Amino acid sequence: MLLGLTPSRRLLSHRRYLLQCRSITSESTARASLDSVLSTFRSICGEDGVSLGEAVRQQHGKDESVHRCCPPDVVVFPRCVEEVSALAKVCNNHRLPIIPFGTGTGLEGGVSAVSGGVCFSLRNMDQVLDVHQEDFDVTVEPGVTRKALNAYLRDTGLWFPVDPGADASLCGMAATSASGTNAVRYGTMRENVLNLEVVLADGNIIHTAGKGRRPRKTSAGYNLTNLFVGSEGTLGIITKTTLRLYGIPEAVVSAVCSFPSVQAAVDSTVQILQAGVPIARIEFLDDVMIDACNRFSSLSYPVTPTLFLEFHGSEQSLEEQVLIAEDITQSNGGSDFQWARDAETRGRLWKARHDAWYAALALRPGCKAYSTDVCVPLSRLPQIIVETKEDLIENRLTGPIAGHVGDGNFHCLMVVDPSDPEEQREVHLFTERLARRALAMDGTCTGEHGVGLGKRALLCEEMGPMAVQVMQRLKDTLDPKNLMNPGKVLQPREL
Repeated sequence: MLLGLTPSRRLLSHRRYLLQCRSITSESTARASLDSVLSTFRSICGEDGVSLGEAVRQQHGKDESVHRCCPPDVVVFPRCVEEVSALAKVCNNHRLPIIPFGTGTGLEGGVSAVSGGVCFSLRNMDQVLDVHQEDFDVTVEPGVTRKALNAYLRDTGLWFPVDPGADASLCGMAATSASGTNAVRYGTMRENVLNLEVVLADGNIIHTAGKGRRPRKTSAGYNLTNLFVGSEGTLGIITKTTLRLYGIPEAVVSAVCSFPSVQAAVDSTVQILQAGVPIARIEFLDDVMIDACNRFSSLSYPVTPTLFLEFHGSEQSLEEQVLIAEDITQSNGGSDFQWARDAETRGRLWKARHDAWYAALALRPGCKAYSTDVCVPLSRLPQIIVETKEDLIENRLTGPIAGHVGDGNFHCLMVVDPSDPEEQREVHLFTERLARRALAMDGTCTGEHGVGLGKRALLCEEMGPMAVQVMQRLKDTLDPKNLMNPGKVLQPREL
């Protein structure tokens, strides 16, 4: 075959032949390696515990964010921590990326398999393991969601109050340091996690506060628990979390109050907190957002800046809380409170607040939404919301505002046409302006959603290069092969 060619042509053809052979050999080796890994996975968690199906991989490659779907190569469904550990050891030995998956309700692309790899779907680990009523704590597996836990606790007189809106996995909430509408009274996940069981990249299992330990406070050693809270799956897989519980309040009452301006509503919020009112929830919706909620949830509130409030306590303490709050709101031009006293009316009110995302989307059918997540000190809250409203109006962008203003955190729910590159560019520029506005006011680019894919550069601006280097060194120590959810939080590095 090569006889009719010149020496140089024969050499070139021979090289091509060798490269083709090597390519075939390489593909065969890779295929054999993959078959071997899949066989090992199946031996660990059973035939039904491993999926290569396109639909399953697509489902596990995307969350609720605007980031594109990046499906993993394979999805595994472990049933216990021992299986998670065994699977992680296989991945570590074969240098396969590991992406933990809870319920997929995140908002920053945290489950995207940007480097391929293995998705650990933890839904089958769904046990509430220990409830200590007298100690006000509980230990749960990662498949247990917020609503499922509170349903389980219904007859104990206890509840877990951290409420991000979505029925998220509690271990996933720990991984993103989630919070929500009740954080002003009960704190975020960071304040409510007592201990974690974590599987590291090499398959070793650690307990961040010591195995089985659940003290209300500790000064023992480095705070490993809070190292993993908010780590977004980049340092290990959370397989159990021990959480603080609270007594269900004797009395609960909710109210709605309308204001003539954003400034008046936010000033009222700050003054209520300064007065020492232990308010359970105080949520802000601007005029665009309340109009969207009225349409979507069949409400009839005035289309002006609005506060949704909730008070918890005894009947006597509620009277005092409400009286102080009403005096403050009325001094700022607020309307009389519209009350929601019974459980059904309160539930409808807060469902409308939690459905704000879908109400915003309904403003422009066929569009997608992206939620900003800045948080600033309370004293800077009126200024940043007013400036943000002006920015939205000036640039003709659809971005209704809803926020947990009691802790300085608010969201612009940016509704954008995915087929319009110019609008997408304008929204991206707006979100960067907003984040930098928050940083300039001593705030943060993310109050509760996490960094994920979209805020890595902003994290560097917020923390500074030395702090980010320390984070990177921690990552390199715990995950030297960069297998744990690579490409998230920190800027990507070579595998």
